[in-house]
Amino acid sequence: MDTSMIISSAIAVVGTLIIAFAVSVWLPGIERKFVHARIQQRVGPPVSSPGLMAPIKFFFKQAVTPNSPMPRLYNAIPLISLIIVTAILLIIMPQMYFLGGLASIIAVVGLLKVEEITYMFMGSLSKSVLSVNMPFPDHAKGAKHVDATRSFIEELSTLRAFRLIAFGSFPLYIALFVPVAMSKSIYLSNIIAFQQLHGPVLFTVAGAIGAVVYFIGSMILLNEYPFAIMKTKADVIEGPMLEYMSKYRAYTYITKGLLIFVLASLFATMFIGIPPNLFSPGILVTLATAIIFPILIASMSAFSPVFTFKQFYPVVAATSILGAVAIAASFL
Repeated sequence: MDTSMIISSAIAVVGTLIIAFAVSVWLPGIERKFVHARIQQRVGPPVSSPGLMAPIKFFFKQAVTPNSPMPRLYNAIPLISLIIVTAILLIIMPQMYFLGGLASIIAVVGLLKVEEITYMFMGSLSKSVLSVNMPFPDHAKGAKHVDATRSFIEELSTLRAFRLIAFGSFPLYIALFVPVAMSKSIYLSNIIAFQQLHGPVLFTVAGAIGAVVYFIGSMILLNEYPFAIMKTKADVIEGPMLEYMSKYRAYTYITKGLLIFVLASLFATMFIGIPPNLFSPGILVTLATAIIFPILIASMSAFSPVFTFKQFYPVVAATSILGAVAIAASFL
């Protein structure tokens, strides 16, 4: 590869990243303003508020040292999560396919799993409630019970995050292997080449079923209703991210918007055969998918109840079985 090609590839990668971040900060606002608010017949926040203005605001807030056994690691986790999501976007860009095994669906799935695991660390490393240390001093006579177990609110979210990792995210990962089964390759370059020759996977029976499974799996991974198992009334807000403040909370907002964009881009790559690439007209497909994706997710969320575990498990199991059927159909 000569110098001009290296420079061109670098510009394409950096430009695609800039576009991804520029678009992703508007996606949460599109969900809230143009879908949730319209369906629920209310005004809603400004479209720039959830994904753009909120992070800017939190960057100027004062940081408080968290009550945690590993405060530096605790505060670093949102940034680590943001880096992981950015790495996934880099992997699916065609300029990065020279990386070989790293530019494969196995690497994508591995990084998505690491991103999920960060929520467990968020909850397990927080030892306070709204920045107040626990256990609270108890001065009421007779109120203290011997050997009473006291737990932190985020620890409940940690347990639910474990359930999400161990069981809930199966549909997304199963759906990703439908294009793999059809192209008979785990490498993104081969999956895209297969679709350029035979047409998008989406327009096949197996691909259409896999797309539905992928969509439901994306909602679970994004912790959207009705699959918001990491957010309960007991957590007040945000589940395991409850205690993050200042710039660390800003990172969580940025990561949420970018993860929506990345999941949409991954869908376009795996099921349509068009990866995110600044120097290709296909970037318009990526952008259109990135906008349509949160609109569909928000539309379903706005009409959905909150699933209990008794409802969550059967739906995830049925969706996983449907994904397995799609994989089986891909061999026909």
